[in-house]
Amino acid sequence: MIASPSKRESKVKRLSLKQNFSWSFVGNMIYAASQGGILVALAKLGSPEIVGQFALGLAVTAPIILFANCQLRSIQTTDTQQEYSFGDYLGLRLCATLIAYLSIVVIVVASGYRQDTALVILLIGLAKSFEAVSDITFGLLQQRERMDRIAKSLIIEGPITLIVMVAILYVSHSLVWATVGMAVVWGLQLVFYDFQSVHLIFREQFPGVAPRPRFHWKTLQKLAWLSLPLGLATMMMSLNFNIPRYAVERYWGEKTLGIFAAIAYLTQAGSIVVSALGQSASPRLAQHFATHNLHAFRRLMIKLIGIGLALGIIGAGVVAIAGQPILTILYKPEYSQYATDALWITIAGAVSYLTSFISYGTVSIRYFKIQPIMFGVSIIINIVLCQLLIPQYGIKGAAWAMILTYGVQFVFALLILVYANRQIMSMKIHEIT
Repeated sequence: MIASPSKRESKVKRLSLKQNFSWSFVGNMIYAASQGGILVALAKLGSPEIVGQFALGLAVTAPIILFANCQLRSIQTTDTQQEYSFGDYLGLRLCATLIAYLSIVVIVVASGYRQDTALVILLIGLAKSFEAVSDITFGLLQQRERMDRIAKSLIIEGPITLIVMVAILYVSHSLVWATVGMAVVWGLQLVFYDFQSVHLIFREQFPGVAPRPRFHWKTLQKLAWLSLPLGLATMMMSLNFNIPRYAVERYWGEKTLGIFAAIAYLTQAGSIVVSALGQSASPRLAQHFATHNLHAFRRLMIKLIGIGLALGIIGAGVVAIAGQPILTILYKPEYSQYATDALWITIAGAVSYLTSFISYGTVSIRYFKIQPIMFGVSIIINIVLCQLLIPQYGIKGAAWAMILTYGVQFVFALLILVYANRQIMSMKIHEIT
């Protein structure tokens, strides 16, 4: 058992906010580029069916793994009083990840996927399980303001995964063996780098204490209940994102899903910028709202929404002008015939940028309980739209469903912010009178 670290804490090197942001941005950019490179490689060396298999594996495993994660890292990084030890977080994550992987196995067996598709899903689930454990090591590093170690992990893991998968796919022409390579890389990364980062923190802060999982069941139960609402919200977000993918695969098959997934990755660069800006702006938004500085809150929100709109317009404009050559260069000539679909998807990406920024606003004012309701409504609308549009219109129908779903979510979040602002204004008027 690990003693409470708070009683043994010593000095540890912490990076400045600017350094942490810079490392985080660079690490995430390189990692995202590597993930995009994997899709490009699958399209170049394989077929749209292979891209579809890979996308299906991500779509099936992501909601389950994210629910098991329960945003435990967020709780860990904000645990300023160190109510729970690193061993508690690691113990709960190991238990939850094991249950999640067994759930993936059951779903794959029950769904009746053909053998190679089933193996790809199971291998991606295994890789994601390793990633989930690495996430807890990142939580400790983030809590200690050492984003450089997290960024270096991503910088190492992303390109190596890309190289290994490309090499295996080039030699074997098998996605199954390529995903074996991905799982092996992520497992080795966890053992030989991420756990070593944890040992570094413990040597600096807790000399003589070994980082081990702690399985104190009452503590784990308490921590699980604390994190469960966040897990539900994250799972619903992931489901909302993947519902169009499930529908495309069901009605049009793995080939069309592969094309859809490849095209949809064109919006990833904008999503990275949105995420970095949203995370950086959230503390300031929260401060403005907490101090009832509504003018500053609204001004910052308008700036963020303006940036999201600009990113969306630029992305859609580039695809509208050069969609066909971009798809041909990135993937294969057969993808170029989907340039119109790509334009609709980039428009959906633009709406998602606006929705993401305004959602950061709702989180910053700490309106947590309404989040599951908002995502629940979005999921219902998404399912209905996908059933109505995708069977007839395919990828265009998926893009239209995304645009309308994100639009409804944007309006919902906007109403939350308007309500919250009016509550503060009413309080101010009451104080004056």
